[in-house]
Amino acid sequence: MNHISAPPAADTPAPIDCAPFAKGLFIDGEWRQTEAQIAVVDPSTEREIAHVADAGVEEAMAAVDAADRAAPLWRAKSPRERSEILRRCFELMTQRADELAALISLENGKALVDARGEVAYAAEFFRWNAEEAVRLSGELGLAPSGSNRILVDYVPVGIALLVTPWNFPAAMATRKIAPALAAGCTVVLKPASETPLTAYALAGLYREAGVPDGVVNVVTTSRPGPVTAAILDDPRVRKLSFTGSTGVGRTLLAEAARTVVGCAMELGGNAPFLVFDDADLDAALDGAMIAKMRNAGEACTAANRFYVQNGIYDRFVEGLVGRMAALTVGAGTDPATRCGPMITRKAVEKIEYLVADAVARGAKVLQGGKALSGSGYFYPPTVLGDVPPDALLMREEIFGPVAALCRFDNEDEAVAAANDTEFGLASYVYSRDLKRALGVAGRIEAGMVAVNRGLVSDPAAPFGGVKQSGLGREGGHHGVLDYLEPKYIAVSF
Repeated sequence: MNHISAPPAADTPAPIDCAPFAKGLFIDGEWRQTEAQIAVVDPSTEREIAHVADAGVEEAMAAVDAADRAAPLWRAKSPRERSEILRRCFELMTQRADELAALISLENGKALVDARGEVAYAAEFFRWNAEEAVRLSGELGLAPSGSNRILVDYVPVGIALLVTPWNFPAAMATRKIAPALAAGCTVVLKPASETPLTAYALAGLYREAGVPDGVVNVVTTSRPGPVTAAILDDPRVRKLSFTGSTGVGRTLLAEAARTVVGCAMELGGNAPFLVFDDADLDAALDGAMIAKMRNAGEACTAANRFYVQNGIYDRFVEGLVGRMAALTVGAGTDPATRCGPMITRKAVEKIEYLVADAVARGAKVLQGGKALSGSGYFYPPTVLGDVPPDALLMREEIFGPVAALCRFDNEDEAVAAANDTEFGLASYVYSRDLKRALGVAGRIEAGMVAVNRGLVSDPAAPFGGVKQSGLGREGGHHGVLDYLEPKYIAVSF
């Protein structure tokens, strides 16, 4: 049975004063307030903790103007200069990791242990891209005819609009900002209105690190449709990078098509987690807890569908139920918490609906399965057994702490079930037989596969999906290339 955390322990961080992170929109290195405001709510208590500026089209275009003015100077900086500034961003984030983690836990609700992990992950994008910035080289070759040389240069694509979600308010921003700046682009960031404080805290940090005014601009809005449409309609904006739902991604792709803006889309997921009979059971359970319960399941890479071979199914279920039941549920800022609240009441209601549908179709509730009463948007770690393939949660991204378990007999059956979804972002495979594990990984329709590990993301690796899970890649060398255009020059000499 899950424990509800007691009153905060003595080592709980002191209450955070959110006022310094709600100074206004960050445009051209200045803070700009608006008459309209957006309330920021602590999902652990449902209490308003701050109000941030609410941008309209006029403010959004001011951010584009600032990015346009800053573009020539930033583009002209040497790769080494840009690299040193990005390195300083990494150092400052690392120095202030505890402060940033506490802020993330407060506005997002995630457990402090997860928030600390996010800050380290987010900072690493600056270190990686600081190193990439000085290694962006062109190409020179002889044309097959011998008539001329082929010179290929890589140039910044231009102003980039970056749209990020609420579940990783630091990492989803730095995963886009760092490669864009390394490539020489300027950006307008629109963070999620549920978690804007982290974006504004980082904006101040970028300026302190030496990022020139106008290179990074941050605007929050309660009217994302008109604001993003206006930005995309501006011919100076040449790149859109979006992380969020597949539905919103489709809308943005249609809008970007009007001005032929290049797009990177990291969309929804519905990750399968395959456990074969020969898997190391303890390792598979450890990986399952990471893949499922990182950020309380509110992650696009979260394992949603667990396919476990018959020979190991009962032991896996027993182990997973025990581990899920032992997790402490509570406020994200309480160090004892291992499963924080969901982001909104609506998110809890969606989980309730999907669990009820699965049970009505024959699934068995083995742990949890009912929203917790009282203040805060809490849903306990939940395990459902023998979930039928027609249950809605096998088709939809649940985005919560619910593990849906199914049995399988053989490899072909497992691969077919894993691929029976419109999504293709992350997947997980556990088997001691590496030949089989890698063979299955090759057959699964996903942009990323973790073999015998529960964590797939890495700043040095290309992150992205196939099918309805998106376009393009973030992270690794591929992430920087997404913000560069190859320019071919024919040369005779």
